[in-house]
Amino acid sequence: MTAPAHPAPPAVPPPPATLAGRLRWTAADGLTLVGREFSRLRQEPGELVGQLVFPAIMVVLFGYVFGSAIKVPGGGDYREYLMPGLFAMVTFTALMGVTMRIATDASRGVMDRFRSMPMARSAVPFGQVGADVPTALLAMLIMALIGLLVGWQPHRGALPTAEAFALLLLMRYALCWVGCYVGLVVKNEQTADQLVPLVFPVAMLSNSFVPTGGMPAWLQSIADWNPVSALTAACRDLFGNPGAPTGDLAWPIAHPATAVLLWSVGLLIVFVPLSVRTFQRKGR
Repeated sequence: MTAPAHPAPPAVPPPPATLAGRLRWTAADGLTLVGREFSRLRQEPGELVGQLVFPAIMVVLFGYVFGSAIKVPGGGDYREYLMPGLFAMVTFTALMGVTMRIATDASRGVMDRFRSMPMARSAVPFGQVGADVPTALLAMLIMALIGLLVGWQPHRGALPTAEAFALLLLMRYALCWVGCYVGLVVKNEQTADQLVPLVFPVAMLSNSFVPTGGMPAWLQSIADWNPVSALTAACRDLFGNPGAPTGDLAWPIAHPATAVLLWSVGLLIVFVPLSVRTFQRKGR
């Protein structure tokens, strides 16, 4: 008996010859993957609900539990002091969502399926990270609305407020590339889930919830150079909220907006090529 003939796999078309063509190819495939994530969230809405409810819980919990116990440096309402810190904390914890999503796809063979398809290789990490942007915008909108309800508000006008949200979005986008790389490396949703608690000490060891002036000198130095502190200080300054530090300051706290830009650009320079290279290498 002769074995039945199997059809040959379809030939993968070569990438476009020009740089502009390759960029269009990558962008189109990346947007397709963003659409895939939206379809997945419609089928599994619990994940999206969790991402949106978590910030609301944080605003109410920290605002009213800590609000009666902590004095704001220089005076002022604690919830106004708190909101920039919560924006920064939620920005940093978002990287674990990307890590979990990519690790889950890798463990279920979805990434291998993507590699076998005639699509731009770099489009996969770009699409996975880009899918977080609409969720980030919606989460910030919900947090801002709840903040307004509990007494927070920006005081410096529309342009500085927009600059603060732009810094938050830029940092979140850069951190999502960190999460993309970690998810590709661990390739296991259980391992990624065990990494989630490691993010919270980084977010908590900062000026997000309490002033760093009361910490021991060595711990204060760590907190002041924590990118969470720079992002929080930049948002407080741009929103015009209380808690601006005074005295002899560490450089990131004295120039917080510049520090956030440098952190974000540095993370993108390191983790974008690392993520793309890791995705391509895992398929060899």
